[in-house]
Amino acid sequence: MSRLRVAIVAPSLGILGGQSIQADLLIRAWQQDPDVEAFLVPIDPPFPAPIRWAKRVKYVRTIANECTYAPRLLRDLRRADVVHIFSASYASFLLAPLPAVAAARLLGKPIIINYHSGHAPDHLARSGAARKLLARVDRNVVPSDFLVRVFRHFGLTAQSIPNIVDLQRFSYRDRPAVGPKILTTRSFENLYNVACTLRAFRLVQDRHPDASLTLAGGGSGEATLRHLAAALELRHVTFAGRVAPERMPDLFAGHDIYLQSPNVDNMPLSILEAFASGLPVVTTDAGGIVDMVSHRSNGLLASMNDHETLAAHVLELLANPSFALVLARTAVRGIDCFQWRFVRPQWLAVYRNVLETAASSAVPALDPTPAAAEGDRGARP
Repeated sequence: MSRLRVAIVAPSLGILGGQSIQADLLIRAWQQDPDVEAFLVPIDPPFPAPIRWAKRVKYVRTIANECTYAPRLLRDLRRADVVHIFSASYASFLLAPLPAVAAARLLGKPIIINYHSGHAPDHLARSGAARKLLARVDRNVVPSDFLVRVFRHFGLTAQSIPNIVDLQRFSYRDRPAVGPKILTTRSFENLYNVACTLRAFRLVQDRHPDASLTLAGGGSGEATLRHLAAALELRHVTFAGRVAPERMPDLFAGHDIYLQSPNVDNMPLSILEAFASGLPVVTTDAGGIVDMVSHRSNGLLASMNDHETLAAHVLELLANPSFALVLARTAVRGIDCFQWRFVRPQWLAVYRNVLETAASSAVPALDPTPAAAEGDRGARP
């Protein structure tokens, strides 16, 4: 049997985030595989030389991106047997997955939507066009049981296949003596509520003046967070900027506790990376996190925006390193299901199934009209 050719439509690593990292891991995992040949079709393709200036101009950049992206879809998807489309929510759903679905339909290719957004409850409630499109693709795949439940609430079927964590890159290390070196790796956007992390750290530093906090990330809220750190009179806070995926293992290795405080989330890769590195995890219970972290078993949970409880959890770990070690060891034992040897057969079965189903039945035509009138909101992909 010849190798299945799978086009993975997703952000490149030029848009650093969970989707681009997962897409890159997936493509690299399929390299040299006897059954699947996967290739990236980026939603952020390089601009032709005459319009490269448009990258620097808001809104013009979006128009130029779509004008470059759409023709590339029609060219690159032709050589695919299956089209695997990564999807976020709001406006990015319209700007990236919708054109890819339309192109794949035009070319008669079976379509998998791989939906990753923790905003799904609000997005699907607001967007009839999104619900209609998701109901008409060949398969919806999500990385968490949380999103399976959300899809079911809106009458949509989805299958859960977890994200991948590369355990060859991350090295587990026991920390018998837990130091107050704290790490967070979330983007500086409102949904991740990094301000709550800073407020929690203020309470930790009141008890441990030598405690340090590294914030690895970037985003529109950076200036506000820097002002908050100054207003809270925090010391030993490092704004490390965006960290490339290949540098992440060393970053985790150099810290002792992983702390985050999102208000919206699905299945954050950061928690898996912390588990793989041996850092005990303290986090809020947003979205799909409760399917990853079991309170006082493999991590510690607090309610969203509850900086006092987050701080209390960190202080407990510092006061009781043996408990922190138990959490870390339990967490690393539970991440086998995120390794490629377990995830590979699930994706292979999906690819083969949608291809066989498409070959044996007529594919309904896509009605492109609803999205044109849809009032979705959000940022560009």
